Amino acid sequence: MKKEQGHRIARVKEGSIAEELELEAGDVLLQINDQVVEDVFDYEFLCRDTYLEVVIRKADGEEWLLEVEKGEEEELGLEFESSLMSDYRSCTNKCIFCFIDQMPPGMRDTLYFKDDDTRLSFLQGNYVTLTNLKDKDIDRIIRYRLGPINISVHATNPELRKKMLHNRFAGELLHKIDRLYEAGIEMNGQIVLCKGINDGAELERSLADLSKYVPVMESLSVVPVGLTRYREGLYPLEPFEKEDACAALEIIEKWQQKFLADYGIRFVHASDEFYIVAERPIPPEEEYEGYIQLENGVGMVRLLLDEVTEALSRLEPDDRQVHVSSVSGLLVAPFLQQISEQIQGRFPNVRLDVHPITNHFFGERITVTGLITGQDLIAQLKGKDLGEKLLIPINMLRSGETVFLDDITVAEVETALQVPVDIVKSSGQALVSAVTGTVVPEDTESYPPYELESL
Repeated sequence: MKKEQGHRIARVKEGSIAEELELEAGDVLLQINDQVVEDVFDYEFLCRDTYLEVVIRKADGEEWLLEVEKGEEEELGLEFESSLMSDYRSCTNKCIFCFIDQMPPGMRDTLYFKDDDTRLSFLQGNYVTLTNLKDKDIDRIIRYRLGPINISVHATNPELRKKMLHNRFAGELLHKIDRLYEAGIEMNGQIVLCKGINDGAELERSLADLSKYVPVMESLSVVPVGLTRYREGLYPLEPFEKEDACAALEIIEKWQQKFLADYGIRFVHASDEFYIVAERPIPPEEEYEGYIQLENGVGMVRLLLDEVTEALSRLEPDDRQVHVSSVSGLLVAPFLQQISEQIQGRFPNVRLDVHPITNHFFGERITVTGLITGQDLIAQLKGKDLGEKLLIPINMLRSGETVFLDDITVAEVETALQVPVDIVKSSGQALVSAVTGTVVPEDTESYPPYELESL
């Protein structure tokens, strides 16, 4: 079926210019100022003009040419069926470490969609490989100043990157980064580290190659590959053990000192999991330089611990009696136990039981909190004394909903475990409030929302 030309209007805002022009839901936007509108960035850019010639196709097929005079910041008042005004660009790579390829069958379709869209990188912070980016796409990024662009680097060695992404265009990465760098487009990077493949000397090479882009490329995270039990027929990969994690940290910390001396920032950061597997202390707050890579599991534990300490310092201790439970992935459980003891030190009669959940659904190697399913929760907690309520972090649920990855609902968990479930937002203050039942006064300093799923 031939794709419809233009963009169908879903809603016209009340009192807007579009309403005055008698535009309606179902009308189609065709052009603005003789230009075809590709997506929301074209639309927003073109609508900055104070004089517009807008071509609309009405439901009966008639085309209207409308002349609009407006203020520079004044909106037309149109909303479209897709917020991007375009289909999402899917990933054409076949990465050897792709988590979606390791998903069990039978889950909802949206969980299998692989996006690789630089527009979502700008709008939502997604990481993209740049492999499906053409010169005209880079031109648009530069023209519209779409930054920061978050780039899945993985390796700068062209041949190795082509092998890891299974894409013959993957070796062109640095040429594309060159153009973004020369235009001053802010970037962040990510390396998914695979044992024996892009670690060691290849990690050194990647850090050396990326050093010339600092500080326009503001940060780089290094995270270990996640391995589920559904890897039959996929590239053979091994988990990082203590010795491997220590070796990776040695390289990263050596380069941190070099970047600090040369640019005044550490630039490259290891995810928390490396420190935990290596049995090394989590670094102090100042080494995370504003937690710029928080969404990649860099500094989440440190921020949580510090926020809990700060929240407790703003509460007056008392003798209240509370018994609640919380769940977590295996890696972060010791830190939540530490928090439990810290809370009890301030409130002697407050008991927080921490229940580490083994991930049987995805496999025991998956130790992140955000990938715990409802069925694992029910199976491992049934019959246990969970106290007055069960606390679960919000990142275990589908965004905006009360449903786990396996489509089990929070209500079903409450029924199965016979205990109320309290969904806790991702912050130390929210955790202390949920455990103690006290509203913690807000801190003046805040960081972006973070989730423990990347641990």
